[in-house]
Amino acid sequence: MNSLRIINALDKVFQSEIQTLETVRLELNESYTQAIRLLSECEGSVIVTGAGKSGIIGNKIASTMTSTGTPAIFLNAGDLMHGDLGRIQSDDVVLAISKSGETDELLASIPHIREIGVTVISLTANPESTLGRLSNVVLYTPVDAEACPLGLAPTSSTTAALVVGDALAMVLMEIKGFKQDDFARFHPGGQLGKRLLFTIRDVMRTDDRNPIVKPDSSIRDVLIEITSKQTGAVSVVDSDYQLLGLITDFDIRNVLTDNIELSSVSAAEIMNDSPTFIFSDEKALDAMVLMENRMKPFIVLPVLDRLTESVVGMLHIHDLLAQGL
Repeated sequence: MNSLRIINALDKVFQSEIQTLETVRLELNESYTQAIRLLSECEGSVIVTGAGKSGIIGNKIASTMTSTGTPAIFLNAGDLMHGDLGRIQSDDVVLAISKSGETDELLASIPHIREIGVTVISLTANPESTLGRLSNVVLYTPVDAEACPLGLAPTSSTTAALVVGDALAMVLMEIKGFKQDDFARFHPGGQLGKRLLFTIRDVMRTDDRNPIVKPDSSIRDVLIEITSKQTGAVSVVDSDYQLLGLITDFDIRNVLTDNIELSSVSAAEIMNDSPTFIFSDEKALDAMVLMENRMKPFIVLPVLDRLTESVVGMLHIHDLLAQGL
Protein backbone atom coordinates (compact mmCIF):
# COMPACT_ATOMS: atom_id res chain seq x y z
CA MET A 1 0.00 0.00 0.00
CA ASN A 2 1.56 3.29 -1.09
CA SER A 3 1.56 6.50 0.95
CA LEU A 4 -1.48 8.01 -0.75
CA ARG A 5 -3.57 4.91 -0.18
CA ILE A 6 -2.49 4.82 3.47
CA ILE A 7 -3.48 8.47 3.97
CA ASN A 8 -6.81 7.86 2.24
CA ALA A 9 -7.48 4.81 4.40
CA LEU A 10 -6.69 6.77 7.55
CA ASP A 11 -8.89 9.64 6.41
CA LYS A 12 -11.77 7.26 5.73
CA VAL A 13 -11.70 6.13 9.37
CA PHE A 14 -11.65 9.73 10.57
CA GLN A 15 -14.57 10.62 8.33
CA SER A 16 -16.58 7.61 9.49
CA GLU A 17 -16.11 8.38 13.16
CA ILE A 18 -16.71 12.11 12.71
CA GLN A 19 -19.95 11.35 10.88
CA THR A 20 -21.05 9.10 13.72
CA LEU A 21 -20.42 11.86 16.25
CA GLU A 22 -22.38 14.32 14.14
CA THR A 23 -25.28 11.87 14.01
CA VAL A 24 -25.20 11.28 17.76
CA ARG A 25 -25.02 15.02 18.36
CA LEU A 26 -28.34 15.44 16.58
CA GLU A 27 -29.91 13.02 19.06
CA LEU A 28 -29.22 15.22 22.09
CA ASN A 29 -32.69 15.52 23.57
CA GLU A 30 -34.71 15.46 26.79
CA SER A 31 -33.37 12.00 27.63
CA TYR A 32 -29.89 13.47 27.95
CA THR A 33 -31.26 16.27 30.11
CA GLN A 34 -33.01 13.74 32.31
CA ALA A 35 -29.85 11.66 32.59
CA ILE A 36 -27.82 14.67 33.67
CA ARG A 37 -30.37 15.51 36.36
CA LEU A 38 -30.39 11.95 37.68
CA LEU A 39 -26.59 11.79 37.73
CA SER A 40 -26.17 15.20 39.36
CA GLU A 41 -28.69 14.35 42.07
CA CYS A 42 -27.21 10.91 42.75
CA GLU A 43 -26.45 10.61 46.47
CA GLY A 44 -24.34 7.50 46.05
CA SER A 45 -21.98 6.61 43.22
CA VAL A 46 -22.41 6.37 39.49
CA ILE A 47 -21.90 2.71 38.62
CA VAL A 48 -20.64 2.39 35.05
CA THR A 49 -20.83 -1.07 33.54
CA GLY A 50 -20.31 -2.82 30.23
CA ALA A 51 -18.55 -5.80 28.67
CA GLY A 52 -15.74 -6.10 26.14
CA LYS A 53 -14.81 -2.85 24.39
CA SER A 54 -17.82 -1.14 25.98
CA GLY A 55 -16.34 -2.11 29.33
CA ILE A 56 -13.03 -0.48 28.46
CA ILE A 57 -14.86 2.71 27.49
CA GLY A 58 -16.96 2.48 30.66
CA ASN A 59 -13.84 2.23 32.79
CA LYS A 60 -12.52 5.43 31.24
CA ILE A 61 -15.85 7.23 31.72
CA ALA A 62 -15.94 6.26 35.41
CA SER A 63 -12.36 7.48 35.83
CA THR A 64 -13.14 10.81 34.18
CA MET A 65 -16.23 11.34 36.33
CA THR A 66 -14.36 10.51 39.53
CA SER A 67 -11.52 12.91 38.73
CA THR A 68 -13.93 15.75 37.97
CA GLY A 69 -16.15 15.67 41.02
CA THR A 70 -18.69 12.90 40.33
CA PRO A 71 -17.97 9.77 42.43
CA ALA A 72 -18.05 6.79 40.06
CA ILE A 73 -16.80 3.23 39.85
CA PHE A 74 -16.60 0.76 36.99
CA LEU A 75 -17.94 -2.77 37.39
CA ASN A 76 -17.39 -5.25 34.59
CA ALA A 77 -20.70 -6.65 33.44
CA GLY A 78 -19.29 -10.17 33.53
CA ASP A 79 -18.58 -9.88 37.26
CA LEU A 80 -21.95 -8.50 38.33
CA MET A 81 -23.61 -11.90 38.62
CA HIS A 82 -20.65 -13.25 40.55
CA GLY A 83 -20.67 -11.00 43.58
CA ASP A 84 -20.17 -7.46 42.30
CA LEU A 85 -23.90 -6.74 42.52
CA GLY A 86 -23.20 -6.41 46.23
CA ARG A 87 -21.27 -3.23 45.53
CA ILE A 88 -24.36 -1.49 44.16
CA GLN A 89 -26.49 0.43 46.68
CA SER A 90 -29.99 1.84 46.36
CA ASP A 91 -28.76 5.44 46.22
CA ASP A 92 -26.49 4.72 43.24
CA VAL A 93 -27.25 5.29 39.56
CA VAL A 94 -26.15 2.74 36.95
CA LEU A 95 -24.88 3.77 33.53
CA ALA A 96 -24.96 0.63 31.35
CA ILE A 97 -23.16 0.66 27.99
CA SER A 98 -23.95 -1.71 25.13
CA LYS A 99 -24.10 -0.89 21.42
CA SER A 100 -26.58 -3.69 20.66
CA GLY A 101 -28.40 -3.53 23.96
CA GLU A 102 -28.39 -7.32 23.94
CA THR A 103 -25.18 -8.08 25.83
CA ASP A 104 -25.94 -11.28 27.77
CA GLU A 105 -23.76 -10.49 30.81
CA LEU A 106 -25.40 -7.10 31.17
CA LEU A 107 -28.97 -8.22 30.63
CA ALA A 108 -28.66 -10.94 33.24
CA SER A 109 -27.88 -8.38 35.94
CA ILE A 110 -30.25 -5.51 35.06
CA PRO A 111 -33.40 -7.04 36.68
CA HIS A 112 -31.44 -7.61 39.90
CA ILE A 113 -30.15 -4.02 39.77
CA ARG A 114 -33.69 -2.75 39.35
CA GLU A 115 -34.79 -4.86 42.35
CA ILE A 116 -32.26 -2.97 44.48
CA GLY A 117 -34.15 0.18 43.52
CA VAL A 118 -31.39 1.65 41.40
CA THR A 119 -32.08 3.91 38.43
CA VAL A 120 -30.63 2.54 35.19
CA ILE A 121 -29.44 4.79 32.38
CA SER A 122 -28.47 2.92 29.23
CA LEU A 123 -26.16 4.12 26.48
CA THR A 124 -26.98 2.16 23.34
CA ALA A 125 -27.37 2.33 19.58
CA ASN A 126 -30.56 0.28 19.85
CA PRO A 127 -33.18 1.96 22.06
CA GLU A 128 -35.71 -0.78 21.29
CA SER A 129 -33.35 -3.44 22.61
CA THR A 130 -33.90 -5.46 25.76
CA LEU A 131 -31.50 -3.16 27.63
CA GLY A 132 -33.39 -0.12 26.35
CA ARG A 133 -36.71 -1.53 27.54
CA LEU A 134 -35.28 -2.35 30.97
CA SER A 135 -33.81 1.12 31.47
CA ASN A 136 -35.29 4.19 33.12
CA VAL A 137 -33.56 6.48 30.63
CA VAL A 138 -32.09 5.62 27.24
CA LEU A 139 -29.27 7.66 25.70
CA TYR A 140 -29.53 6.87 22.00
CA THR A 141 -26.19 6.77 20.17
CA PRO A 142 -27.00 5.81 16.57
CA VAL A 143 -24.16 4.18 14.64
CA ASP A 144 -24.79 3.68 10.94
CA ALA A 145 -21.55 1.79 10.42
CA GLU A 146 -18.35 0.96 12.21
CA ALA A 147 -15.14 2.44 10.83
CA CYS A 148 -13.74 -1.10 10.60
CA PRO A 149 -13.39 -2.18 6.93
CA LEU A 150 -15.16 -5.41 7.87
CA GLY A 151 -17.83 -3.57 9.81
CA LEU A 152 -17.05 -5.73 12.83
CA ALA A 153 -14.53 -4.16 15.22
CA PRO A 154 -16.11 -1.64 17.62
CA THR A 155 -14.71 1.70 16.43
CA SER A 156 -17.29 4.36 15.66
CA SER A 157 -19.58 2.95 18.34
CA THR A 158 -16.94 3.09 21.08
CA THR A 159 -15.95 6.60 20.00
CA ALA A 160 -19.59 7.67 20.31
CA ALA A 161 -19.88 6.14 23.78
CA LEU A 162 -16.63 7.74 24.89
CA VAL A 163 -17.64 11.21 23.72
CA VAL A 164 -21.09 10.93 25.32
CA GLY A 165 -19.38 9.88 28.57
CA ASP A 166 -17.02 12.83 28.37
CA ALA A 167 -19.94 15.17 27.71
CA LEU A 168 -21.86 13.84 30.72
CA ALA A 169 -18.80 14.21 32.96
CA MET A 170 -18.06 17.76 31.80
CA VAL A 171 -21.65 18.99 32.26
CA LEU A 172 -21.77 17.38 35.71
CA MET A 173 -18.48 19.08 36.49
CA GLU A 174 -20.01 22.44 35.59
CA ILE A 175 -23.20 21.81 37.57
CA LYS A 176 -21.24 20.82 40.65
CA GLY A 177 -19.09 23.94 40.43
CA PHE A 178 -15.91 21.87 40.21
CA LYS A 179 -12.98 24.31 40.07
CA GLN A 180 -9.29 24.27 39.22
CA ASP A 181 -8.29 23.83 42.85
CA ASP A 182 -10.63 20.84 43.18
CA PHE A 183 -9.05 19.27 40.13
CA ALA A 184 -5.58 19.84 41.58
CA ARG A 185 -6.52 18.13 44.85
CA PHE A 186 -7.64 15.06 42.93
CA HIS A 187 -4.38 14.96 40.90
CA PRO A 188 -1.64 15.79 43.42
CA GLY A 189 0.90 13.30 42.14
CA GLY A 190 1.07 14.04 38.44
CA GLN A 191 2.15 16.86 36.17
CA LEU A 192 -1.33 18.39 36.26
CA GLY A 193 -1.20 18.45 40.04
CA LYS A 194 2.13 20.21 40.03
CA ARG A 195 0.95 22.82 37.60
CA LEU A 196 -2.20 23.56 39.58
CA LEU A 197 -1.08 23.04 43.18
CA PHE A 198 2.40 24.53 43.37
CA THR A 199 2.56 28.07 44.70
CA ILE A 200 5.39 30.56 44.47
CA ARG A 201 6.19 29.72 48.09
CA ASP A 202 6.96 26.15 47.06
CA VAL A 203 9.62 27.08 44.52
CA MET A 204 11.00 30.53 45.41
CA ARG A 205 14.49 31.19 46.76
CA THR A 206 14.24 32.33 50.34
CA ASP A 207 16.29 33.00 53.49
CA ASP A 208 20.01 32.79 52.68
CA ARG A 209 19.21 32.17 49.00
CA ASN A 210 17.17 35.36 48.70
CA PRO A 211 19.34 38.18 47.26
CA ILE A 212 18.63 41.51 48.97
CA VAL A 213 20.55 44.76 49.53
CA LYS A 214 19.80 48.11 51.12
CA PRO A 215 19.44 51.27 48.98
CA ASP A 216 22.79 52.67 50.16
CA SER A 217 24.66 49.47 49.32
CA SER A 218 27.60 49.83 46.99
CA ILE A 219 27.73 48.28 43.55
CA ARG A 220 30.41 45.97 44.92
CA ASP A 221 27.95 44.71 47.54
CA VAL A 222 25.31 44.31 44.85
CA LEU A 223 27.65 42.27 42.66
CA ILE A 224 28.65 40.06 45.58
CA GLU A 225 25.00 39.41 46.45
CA ILE A 226 24.03 38.63 42.87
CA THR A 227 27.02 36.36 42.37
CA SER A 228 26.78 34.48 45.66
CA LYS A 229 23.05 33.85 45.30
CA GLN A 230 23.37 33.02 41.58
CA THR A 231 20.16 34.78 40.65
CA GLY A 232 21.18 37.46 38.19
CA ALA A 233 19.29 40.08 40.22
CA VAL A 234 18.84 41.52 43.67
CA SER A 235 15.93 43.16 45.50
CA VAL A 236 16.53 46.54 47.06
CA VAL A 237 14.68 46.81 50.38
CA ASP A 238 14.31 49.22 53.27
CA SER A 239 14.72 48.37 56.97
CA ASP A 240 11.26 46.74 57.01
CA TYR A 241 12.07 44.69 53.92
CA GLN A 242 9.64 46.67 51.80
CA LEU A 243 10.52 46.48 48.12
CA LEU A 244 12.13 49.67 46.83
CA GLY A 245 13.49 48.37 43.56
CA LEU A 246 15.24 45.66 41.61
CA ILE A 247 18.73 45.53 40.12
CA THR A 248 19.64 43.01 37.46
CA ASP A 249 23.04 42.25 36.00
CA PHE A 250 21.72 44.04 32.89
CA ASP A 251 21.38 47.25 34.92
CA ILE A 252 24.98 46.95 36.06
CA ARG A 253 26.21 46.41 32.50
CA ASN A 254 24.40 49.61 31.52
CA VAL A 255 26.31 51.50 34.19
CA LEU A 256 29.59 50.12 32.86
CA THR A 257 28.62 51.06 29.32
CA ASP A 258 27.98 54.65 30.45
CA ASN A 259 31.51 54.78 31.93
CA ILE A 260 30.19 55.70 35.36
CA GLU A 261 32.59 55.22 38.24
CA LEU A 262 31.12 52.26 40.11
CA SER A 263 32.62 53.20 43.45
CA SER A 264 30.54 56.37 43.51
CA VAL A 265 27.18 54.76 42.75
CA SER A 266 24.70 53.28 45.23
CA ALA A 267 22.07 50.63 44.68
CA ALA A 268 19.28 53.21 44.86
CA GLU A 269 20.78 55.15 41.94
CA ILE A 270 20.66 52.33 39.42
CA MET A 271 17.70 50.24 40.56
CA ASN A 272 14.41 49.93 38.72
CA ASP A 273 12.10 51.60 41.24
CA SER A 274 8.89 50.08 39.85
CA PRO A 275 9.70 46.42 39.27
CA THR A 276 7.14 43.74 38.54
CA PHE A 277 6.71 41.40 41.51
CA ILE A 278 4.53 38.48 42.58
CA PHE A 279 2.99 37.33 45.86
CA SER A 280 4.14 34.13 47.53
CA ASP A 281 0.64 32.61 47.64
CA GLU A 282 0.07 32.87 43.90
CA LYS A 283 0.20 29.80 41.68
CA ALA A 284 3.58 28.88 40.23
CA LEU A 285 1.86 28.34 36.89
CA ASP A 286 0.62 31.95 36.95
CA ALA A 287 4.19 33.09 37.50
CA MET A 288 5.34 31.12 34.48
CA VAL A 289 2.67 32.77 32.34
CA LEU A 290 3.61 36.22 33.67
CA MET A 291 7.32 35.68 33.08
CA GLU A 292 6.98 34.28 29.58
CA ASN A 293 4.22 36.42 28.06
CA ARG A 294 6.28 39.53 27.42
CA MET A 295 8.22 40.72 24.41
CA LYS A 296 11.28 40.44 26.67
CA PRO A 297 10.46 37.66 29.18
CA PHE A 298 11.28 38.07 32.87
CA ILE A 299 14.05 35.90 34.23
CA VAL A 300 13.50 36.83 37.89
CA LEU A 301 10.69 38.22 40.03
CA PRO A 302 10.85 39.55 43.59
CA VAL A 303 8.38 37.69 45.80
CA LEU A 304 6.32 39.55 48.42
CA ASP A 305 4.23 38.38 51.33
CA ARG A 306 0.66 39.43 50.60
CA LEU A 307 -0.10 40.47 54.17
CA THR A 308 3.01 42.49 55.02
CA GLU A 309 4.10 43.26 51.44
CA SER A 310 7.65 42.58 52.56
CA VAL A 311 10.16 40.82 50.33
CA VAL A 312 10.31 37.15 51.27
CA GLY A 313 12.03 35.62 48.27
CA MET A 314 13.18 35.71 44.69
CA LEU A 315 11.78 33.59 41.88
CA HIS A 316 14.02 32.55 39.00
CA ILE A 317 12.51 31.01 35.90
CA HIS A 318 14.91 28.09 36.31
CA ASP A 319 13.12 27.25 39.57
CA LEU A 320 9.90 26.81 37.61
CA LEU A 321 11.50 24.85 34.79
CA ALA A 322 13.13 22.53 37.34
CA GLN A 323 9.63 21.55 38.52
CA GLY A 324 8.55 20.74 34.99
CA LEU A 325 6.13 23.66 34.83
